Amino acid sequence: MDFSYSARTDELLDELEYFMDKHVYPAEKVYAEQIAAASNPHEQPPVMRELQAEARAQGLWNLFMTHDDCGVGLTNLEYAPLAEVMGRSLIGNEVFNCSAPDTGNMEILALYGTEVQREQWLKPLLDCGIRSAFAMTEPAVASSDATNIGSTIRRDGDHYVLNGRKWYISGILDPDCRLLIFMGKSDPDAPTYRQQSMILVPADTPGIEVLRDLPMFGYHDRLGHGEVQFTDVRVPVENMLGNEGDGFAIAQGRLGPGRMHYAMRAIGMAERALELMCRRSLVRVAFGQPLAERGVVREWIARSRMEIDQIRLLVLQASWLMDTKGNAAARSEVAAIKVAAMEVAHKVVDRAVQTFGAAGVSDDTVLARMHAVTRALQIADGPNEVHLRTMARLEVKRYR
Repeated sequence: MDFSYSARTDELLDELEYFMDKHVYPAEKVYAEQIAAASNPHEQPPVMRELQAEARAQGLWNLFMTHDDCGVGLTNLEYAPLAEVMGRSLIGNEVFNCSAPDTGNMEILALYGTEVQREQWLKPLLDCGIRSAFAMTEPAVASSDATNIGSTIRRDGDHYVLNGRKWYISGILDPDCRLLIFMGKSDPDAPTYRQQSMILVPADTPGIEVLRDLPMFGYHDRLGHGEVQFTDVRVPVENMLGNEGDGFAIAQGRLGPGRMHYAMRAIGMAERALELMCRRSLVRVAFGQPLAERGVVREWIARSRMEIDQIRLLVLQASWLMDTKGNAAARSEVAAIKVAAMEVAHKVVDRAVQTFGAAGVSDDTVLARMHAVTRALQIADGPNEVHLRTMARLEVKRYR
């Protein structure tokens, strides 16, 4: 068993860590200030465009994409440590064009898109000339069970007609959003997992109405989380992804690598929170001693170190399985990392908030926002309970 990273990963890690220290962390405050001053808070701030141009010039671009013709051709195992470094900053993923929902949508287009679809949509997404959104979750049903989806995709001659209401559609308020990937039922009488389809919808198609921008724990993200009404939205039949009835399978193919990305980024957040906690504990004095000398704080630090290292190994194992045996073979491990990484990250961030006291719940540090993000991500991409259900079912199956 070899725990060392590949030479390519080591090289990229050095470049990435240098870039983060020199460019990304110093830009976090500027990014927030430019959004606050903008007439439209969903527009990409100028500092992000500058960071992206520099990252692209240095070859730190589309690192997530495992397909050789689209990115640098890294495996999931090679990309995982890089995702951790980018995840240390809440703006890090966007800098390198490795942010959701575009990453998952690009994966879908690379795997299932036709040549025409890839040319029209994948290429500009890889260039970051446009942004995209993924319209799956619905307010009226438990969307953690994708078979519940109530939105409809109905064939009408040379077009499909879409109807339904979606919400928490991340990215749709970005003025650069040009594409929605819509999931709905195309045949309610088909077998359970063949009822759903996915279709490409240009964002300016008539009948799409953004009803509101939804917050997460009071925070409004720059990309926006929209509640969206689709009313008789007509798109050409050639916009279908794959074949009718492929929607559920495509969704599962999209979410596997995405959950690994989320898990590794969560470890990055946990690492940054631990670093902030340690630095704070050394300089903050209470009752005559630095907090670092207090037993309870020392235990927080020690437990955080152990938990982060344990989760990192679990994520790397899941990544290795995805690379060597395929996403299906790593189903239980992917479910495990989605639960465990978010829980650990939230726990470590919570300890750091407690160490900072009043400053921890303010916007003077990144901790309050990380606290909200790590909690929300225990619901996004499938709530923890659904992943635990999957793991238990697969585990029990071994003994039937």
